[in-house]
This record gives sequence, structure tokens and C-alpha cells, in this order.
Amino acid sequence: MNDWVDAEQHVERAHELYDAGRWDEAETELRQALSLNPYQAEWYFNLGLTLEAAGRNSDAATAFAQCFTLHEEHDQPDANSALLAGGNLVRADRPESALQWFDKALSLEPMNITIFVNRIEALIDLDRHEEAEEVFYLGQQIDPAHGELYAAIAESLMNNKHTERAVWCLREAARLDPELPRVRARLAGAYASAGRLERARQLYLRELRTDPGDLDTLLDLGELLMDMHRYTESGEKFRRVLELEPDQADAHFLLGELAEYEQRIADALVHYDVVIRLDKEYPAVRQRLARVLQLRSRDEDTPRVRDLLGRESRGLLTKNAEETIESRKPPIEDMEEVAGLLLDASMTNEAIRVYQALIERRPSNHRAHHGLSVAMLEATRINEGITEAKEALKLQPKFVPAMHNLALAYLRENQWIRARYWVRQALQIEPDDAPLRRLRLKLRIHSTLIGVFWANRKFRTISRAIWSLIGRPVRDPA
Repeated sequence: MNDWVDAEQHVERAHELYDAGRWDEAETELRQALSLNPYQAEWYFNLGLTLEAAGRNSDAATAFAQCFTLHEEHDQPDANSALLAGGNLVRADRPESALQWFDKALSLEPMNITIFVNRIEALIDLDRHEEAEEVFYLGQQIDPAHGELYAAIAESLMNNKHTERAVWCLREAARLDPELPRVRARLAGAYASAGRLERARQLYLRELRTDPGDLDTLLDLGELLMDMHRYTESGEKFRRVLELEPDQADAHFLLGELAEYEQRIADALVHYDVVIRLDKEYPAVRQRLARVLQLRSRDEDTPRVRDLLGRESRGLLTKNAEETIESRKPPIEDMEEVAGLLLDASMTNEAIRVYQALIERRPSNHRAHHGLSVAMLEATRINEGITEAKEALKLQPKFVPAMHNLALAYLRENQWIRARYWVRQALQIEPDDAPLRRLRLKLRIHSTLIGVFWANRKFRTISRAIWSLIGRPVRDPA
């Protein structure tokens, strides 16, 4: 009986701590209660809510799963715990596992529209957009006026580049449920993607009038203002975020980006350094910091640049190899930029690996083949560099940089005729290209010198022959 009373007291204290926002202490109290009585499904449910509030979604899903199991053992399966387990798995980047829990919830409550919404979100993360649309239509049969359902499918449409349809769905969601969280901000994002920047700005401002302290909306509006080249206003929005939350990594990152646009290198370095201190795994921050350090052009920065780029390239290659879902792999643009920065830092072997990973993902990317050819040539792997340059030209026959590189490669191999051929081909496309014209001049000088050398040898041969005729000693006729 004492254990039961102690467990109840732990649960009561956990409730108080949860209401006070002291989630770590609330978790401790709940776990102590469960160690005394591990068969209380409601306590596991409370533990799941506590862990969810603390942002520990994977652990929360485990707690909700345990709650569901205990209910099931008593022949009282609970759809809500299954739904919450699946929702937390989606937020923990485990959408495939989440779908199994949504199936369990749907078998218990087939008319629960919230399950359809969550299922769409999981399918979006898995890039299964056609299935997401099927779930949307099934959900419509249950509740055709459910705003959150329209908002969910709009996300799928945005990811699938159906921007106008996404705008329509979000407008419908706002009409059906004006209180839907950030619905105007999401509609503004859709308008921005469709190129209607001023309309997007107005919607963000309307959202901020409703909730002036919404950090996500402030950040989104700041990014939009950057796209509109309204840099002063953009900086004001990011600094407003830092006033509300000084350790907000996104705001520091965007202020660093803004400082780069305005060529304030010192300020960009400060903000990117702060981001790394706050979150060492923040996406793309290492490459941005390396890029800014390269722009500063100080010899003492070289070791740090090489370290940053080495870490970034290893992270990109690992994630690229391990992720099976295309939308969650590193962005192609980030990989291209890192590869270029690696070349600038004379990290040729690392650049080769990144370009090879790029080509595996997009074999038709002529720029990746060209970059790999540059890296191969710099690594003195001439034949491989020539092969990759020709591959780039197969994909893009008028790609002048690849022709230029072929000419240089053949020069290194002393194949002057082939080098002249590629220079001529490139100049037919870009007749005013200064480096190509200099290379043509070099080849002409070489041809002239070869002609002079050949003429000189010919002249010496003829001279010797003539001298042998007229300079022969005269014999005594007697």
C-alpha cells in the first residue's frame, strides 16, 4: 500500500511540475511512479505528453506505444495513444514507423479526420505524394469542410511544385478555419513560391498583427524581404527575433547571410560563429563559414577552412549515402557549393568524392561532370579528366568551360592539334572570351615557332648540301 501511495504522490508532483513547464523534473517523478507501479497506462500517457512538450519526440512515441500496449492487454485499445505515438514518430523523422501506428488508430476510429491529416504528413516526408492525395480525398468523404485537411495536402502540393493548387488549398483552409495555426503565414509562403512577393508580404504582416511574437513568421517575413532586396527591413525582423530569443540559431544564420549580401564579412563571420556554437550540426553553416573565411583571404584561416570543409564534406557524403528518401538527402546545390569550395582550398581528393556522389544522384548533371573533370585535372589524372569533360559535353554540347579544359588538358599532353581543335570549337560559341583568345594566341605563337624551327632546320640542311657541292676540294688533274 505504501508503494501505491508513494507512486500517486510522484504523479501529483509530476502534474504540478508539468504545469510549471519543468518537464525534466516532471519526467523524473513519473518514472519513479512507474518504477513502483509499471501497469498504469495513464501514467505512460502523461509521460508521453511530458516528453513531447520537452521536444523528445522519439522517447514520447515510446511512452505512448507502451500506453497503447497496456490498454490493449486489458482489451481496451486506445486510438488516441496510437495517434500520438505516430505523430511523434513523424516529428522524430521516422515516418515509415508512424504509418503503422496510424493504421492501428484508423482501425479503431475510422471516422477520425485527424488520423487522415497525420497520415498525409507522414506520406509527405516519404515523398509519396500520390498516396497523400488519395488520403486527402478519403478524408474529404468524412469531413469535406475540414480546414486542416486542406492545409496538409497543400504542403504535399508545394513539395511537388504544384504551387497554384497549393495556394487554392490554403485559401480554402483559411476560409474553412480562420483560427488554424499560421494558416495565413503558410499561404504567404505559397504566394512567395509563386512569385507574388508583395501579396506574401501583406499576409505575413496580417499574421504578425494577430501574433506579433511569432518567431517563425518573423523569420519567414525576413527571408521574403531579403528576396525583395529590402535588406534593412529584413535585418530588423531577424534582430526582433533575437530580442525575443537571443539564442535563436536561424536568426543568427540569416543575419550572417544578410551580412554576406551586403559584403560585411566581419559581421557574417560573427553570426556564423554563433550558429556553430549553438548547434554544431546546423545545416550548411560550416560551408558558409568556410566561404566567408576564403573571401577574407588570410593565410592564418587556411587550417580552419580545411577543417570546416572536411567535416562538411564527410557529413554530406554520410547523409547522402544513408538517406533513402530523396527529399531528405543533402540539397544538390549545397553539395555543388561544397565541392567548389574544396577545389578552392586545394582539397582535390575530397572534391572528387563529392562530385562522384553528385553524379551518382544526378548522372545527367553536366556541371558535376565538369567539376569532376577539373578536380581530376588538378590531381594530374589527365585521362580521367578528359573523359569527364567529354561526358559533360555529351550532356551539354555547347558548354564552353569543358571545351576550355579539354584544350588545356591536351596542351599538358603536348597534343597541340587537338588543343587547337577545342579552342576553335569554343571560340565559335564565345568569340569574345578573353581566356580562350589568350589560349589561341599561345597556340598561334607555338605554331609560328614550330614553323620557324622547321624552316631553320630545312635551311641548314639545304645549306649543307650546297656547301658540299661548291666547297669540295679540287684534285690535281695530273
